[in-house]
Amino acid sequence: MGYCCSITTPVHNHLSPTPSKPHAQLPNQRWEIAPLKTEQANQLAQARGISPLIAQLLINRGIETSEQAEVFLNPLSQVMPAPIDEFPDLAISVEMLTEAIANQEKIAICGDYDADGMTSTALLLRALRWLGADVDYAIPSRMTEGYGINTRIVEEFAEEGVGVILTVDNGIAAHEPIARAVELGITVIVTDHHDLPPELPDADAILNPKQLPEESPYRSLAGVGIAYILAICLAQELGQIKGLTQQLLELFTLGTIADLAPLTGINRRWLKRGLGLLPQSQLAGVQALIEITGVKDDQKSLKPEDIGFRLGPRINAIGRLSDPQIVIELLTTTAPEVALERAMQCEEVNQRRQQLCADIEQDAIAFIEDTGLDWQQKRVLVIVQPNWHHGVIGIVASRLVERYGVPVFIGTYEDDDQQHIRGSARGITEFNIFEALEFCKDLLGKYGGHKAAGGFSLPAENLSDFEQSLSRFAHECLKAEHLKPLVAIDASLELPEITSNFYQQLDLLHPCGIGNRDPVFWSANVQILEQRVVGKGHIKLTLNQDNQSVTIQAIAWRWGEYFPLPKRVDIAYKLREHHWEGNTTIELELVGVRLPVVTSPVVTSKVTTTSTTKKAEFYYNQRRYTCSLWESLNELRIRNPEGKVLAIQKGQRIGLLGTKREDAKEVNVTKPPYYPLIKAATRALGLS
Repeated sequence: MGYCCSITTPVHNHLSPTPSKPHAQLPNQRWEIAPLKTEQANQLAQARGISPLIAQLLINRGIETSEQAEVFLNPLSQVMPAPIDEFPDLAISVEMLTEAIANQEKIAICGDYDADGMTSTALLLRALRWLGADVDYAIPSRMTEGYGINTRIVEEFAEEGVGVILTVDNGIAAHEPIARAVELGITVIVTDHHDLPPELPDADAILNPKQLPEESPYRSLAGVGIAYILAICLAQELGQIKGLTQQLLELFTLGTIADLAPLTGINRRWLKRGLGLLPQSQLAGVQALIEITGVKDDQKSLKPEDIGFRLGPRINAIGRLSDPQIVIELLTTTAPEVALERAMQCEEVNQRRQQLCADIEQDAIAFIEDTGLDWQQKRVLVIVQPNWHHGVIGIVASRLVERYGVPVFIGTYEDDDQQHIRGSARGITEFNIFEALEFCKDLLGKYGGHKAAGGFSLPAENLSDFEQSLSRFAHECLKAEHLKPLVAIDASLELPEITSNFYQQLDLLHPCGIGNRDPVFWSANVQILEQRVVGKGHIKLTLNQDNQSVTIQAIAWRWGEYFPLPKRVDIAYKLREHHWEGNTTIELELVGVRLPVVTSPVVTSKVTTTSTTKKAEFYYNQRRYTCSLWESLNELRIRNPEGKVLAIQKGQRIGLLGTKREDAKEVNVTKPPYYPLIKAATRALGLS
């Protein structure tokens, strides 16, 4: 029996694997492993009654005190300020809408064609109809008009006798259309969440979380969140809130996650409730989407990935390729047969969207590789080609960022004479897309967005200058080492530690997404027992570690070009539940792979041996340790940089930890962080 669990099970040294057949080039990634803060994690774990590993994950997310952890783990425990006290124009907005409803004045919503804009539009349509308003809506054409309210829409509203225009998910930079509305005597309420321009439009009221202090819990709201607040406050003012909240909360949940809004602050608080409502949704449209996508309606709660990868794309596909009215009807109808018909339309359009994305991605990669674009020297990738569909190039931009690890600005021509370009941009951690577009604003027509993504248009004659200007901006904020896809890793994990119980502990961190990313773990020197390509270029794998009998399944999405992977690799991954024929298992979703690296987690420098002891030094999670095996005592000792010693008798589950044996405390060495540390030490000593 070994020093803990199966440590002494013999394994071969596979630090320099030689696969049985040549493998393809591996992803060119940079791994960033969060520093291990053992003492701080232990203190937080004891204070909150959680495992040290969960505490380490919280620390990695900037949650370092017991008070912060309480708010994060139990969002309902936080006393939130009332929205009416946070948003300066919320009270006047409610007052104007109350008056319009009382006078049966026509209200018109101007939405947007993405998931946030469409769910926002549907949410306010539902709410205003519930409250007895005379309400209609319009959404600009993605293909012919582009993003946001425009003068045509304003003038058509005026001809229809509209008294109040309510923008959702747009309008914060629409100076000309809003000025035209004011000129025509129409009241304008702007609800938006995009970054503020230097000057705000001359609307009667503006609701935008970017107007609030950084520390405000409402700062992270998407457009649908602002619509939700306005609708709830209006319903409360009119005394008609009963029966409405759950409907609106479902749409808030759908839109917030589909729009990739940060899952922090008030979003986290409301989403925890909303995700629990969706499996038994009150909305016919959500029920229909769940039915056609195969999301299990017997789940107690949906996960953000159920929306992000299944429900959301089918909504977004309509806005990209078809008529947004399909989604508005889907999310506002009360007739199940209409909802199912609209959901089927979403499914068909999404299949077309998937094929378009695949075709354009292949074209883009071929163009980049064949023309030898020097994106590494320019530190930004700009690619414009004719005959690409405007509606899907943003998705392709994201995939190119994943592949090349560089900011991507991708565009296509708006007309046959190739005089105007419309494009989408996606960034990396160290690069702010909105600031980059601001830097180039003199060359652009319309533009907008935020740190991670944006859209733009420009005259084709400005393309060369635009590319040079972006390159200058990129050189100011990016170093050469940034130009690899980043894999941000939380902690090391041994594959045998991945159990259903451990996965349930991770549920404390949900919902995960933007601003609260899924935990990413890594395991060293993993053996690939089986691998095959499945679906459209995915790799399905069976893995184990240290030649143990326990195996685990993994999937690597869109990694077909890297098949076959070497037999021995270090892997980085997220954990996912896999449901099949009534059974639920835990699988890995690979996000990173590399050849086993000597320096992490273990660097063996010199190993010295005397008649009774064997000593070594090694590195684990970027910290230096020394270890010794006292054969006469059958004891392994590991010393950390602070001088604390972990002593383990062979075959025992309980070890001693402290600076002196007489003051040491007992610890269970079969649990993290001790188990993987002991594994690293035994490898350094050549015992495994």
